[in-house]
Amino acid sequence: MMKRVGYLLLLCIAFAACKDKDKFVIEGQFKNATPGSKVYLFGLQKDQAKPLDSTVFSEKGDFKFTHSTPAVDFFRISSGHNEYMVIAKNGDQIKINADLADKTLAYSISGAMEADKLEELNKTKNQFMVKIAEIQKQFEAAVAAQPDKRDMVMEQMRPAYTHEIDELNKAVLKFAQTNSTSLAGFYAINLLSPTEYEKELVDYSNSIKDQFKDNAAVQEFLNKTAKLRSVQVGQPAPQFTIKGVDGNPIKLADFKGKYVMLDFWASWCQPCRQENPNVVKAYQAFKDKNFTILGISLDKDAAAWKVAIAADHLTWSHASDLNDFESPTAMLYAIDAIPSSYIIDPQGKIVAKNLRGAELDAFLNKTLR
Repeated sequence: MMKRVGYLLLLCIAFAACKDKDKFVIEGQFKNATPGSKVYLFGLQKDQAKPLDSTVFSEKGDFKFTHSTPAVDFFRISSGHNEYMVIAKNGDQIKINADLADKTLAYSISGAMEADKLEELNKTKNQFMVKIAEIQKQFEAAVAAQPDKRDMVMEQMRPAYTHEIDELNKAVLKFAQTNSTSLAGFYAINLLSPTEYEKELVDYSNSIKDQFKDNAAVQEFLNKTAKLRSVQVGQPAPQFTIKGVDGNPIKLADFKGKYVMLDFWASWCQPCRQENPNVVKAYQAFKDKNFTILGISLDKDAAAWKVAIAADHLTWSHASDLNDFESPTAMLYAIDAIPSSYIIDPQGKIVAKNLRGAELDAFLNKTLR
């Protein structure tokens, strides 16, 4: 009997030793999947999904992928319009469950350290998403009952909606900060708005700068935040020369001794055009108080740019590299969304960023009184 137990133990050890450490396995079961329909495995490279494999659902909605990866990385399982994030490394045996009819795209994942962390993050997010979905449901019901009072209902429900969004962002940020050694933490920090959480993203990059050196997404993030670090409030504004609307060069140094707002925008950017009346108002109110604006357009079409300047009554200085987000000036200031703005003081130091509407008026009133 002792020999028999010893033999079985050896078999178990041998079986464990034969486990493929050069590949990872993802086994899934999706409710409401159509048997025989496709399910895909994608790799994620520089924010783009690269197809790696595909298979079909079984009668029970089961599927399985076996793949290899040079290092722990992000992958995506996709079926129809439904997509689910997975983090995996070779040797992982991951299980994922979801319901394709669930519009919230909730899913469970387990079987490896990163998968367990991702499951923890998903549970945190789902707690708030349920509350947000309920507010949305209440809003839709109220509007259906009183369609002529849509704006009033929206204003009434906005505080509750905003509160839940803020609490969700705080929870996601806390998860990222307490899991900085996990790619799940990195995934979490990238769920936050770069504009609203710029300082937190920069601080987070410092905590992971010596980790995940083989991960392309992390290295790209570190490069981006390094540029952001150089244009934080309190830093000297990077100098540049750019062509003005008349083709003559304009230098940032030309504005030394004044408060100048660098206003990054474009004729094709609707949020920019909607904000322009506020910028015009601020310029008219403070242009005689040592304040001016340099509009820097991300247009490619010079004619459309000039038409928008005239149409929106933008009477300050304008310049452009006419090269969209590849503009050297935009890249120097780490611009990845517009409208974006920087206010630079007479000594050439960045003193404010991305102020709009009432916030811009309040800052200028306080600073230029």
